[in-house]
Amino acid sequence: MDIDGFWNVIGAARAESSGPHGKAFAEALVDQLARLSQEEIVAYQERFDEVHGAVYRWDVWAAAYLIGGGCSDDSFMDFRAGLIALGRDWYELAAAHPDVLADHPAVIEAAARGDDYVIFDEDVNYAANRAFERLTGDPDALHEAWKRHRAGQDLDTAIESDMGEDFDFDDADEMHRRLPCLAALYLGAPAG
Repeated sequence: MDIDGFWNVIGAARAESSGPHGKAFAEALVDQLARLSQEEIVAYQERFDEVHGAVYRWDVWAAAYLIGGGCSDDSFMDFRAGLIALGRDWYELAAAHPDVLADHPAVIEAAARGDDYVIFDEDVNYAANRAFERLTGDPDALHEAWKRHRAGQDLDTAIESDMGEDFDFDDADEMHRRLPCLAALYLGAPAG
């Protein structure tokens, strides 16, 4: 599955989950994936890992920290999955400049309500596994298929990620400097 095919699956799940009677995105994603072959689900997981890993950066984490009122390692994994669930356009915008999330309607609405869990979507991380289990009846089947898929590749080699420059998420001035729109939305006006 190429990257366009990956985003087509995400788009189809978004369409299935939209509207007043739409199901949860993660459930719609499992349904979409369960319509694919086992090989396609493994390829989907490979693309998912790539796009999920591409936003493992300090600036994106800072956005998650503001939106979530804090953000642990595990929560950041869920936030990145939620970015993917927003669809290709929002994902690419946020990957290029995380502060743009201040313009997302759900973020604006959640900030007004004091909801600190918008975008975070843990279940999206496990959609391929759930779809694979639905097809095979075996909760470990994706893991085994993944091992076969990656056979001969050095799985112990750590993938180095350039997370960019680390900074103090609890420093309001720094957050206003780096993510001015999100900081204004969640922290109010910068100190004068």
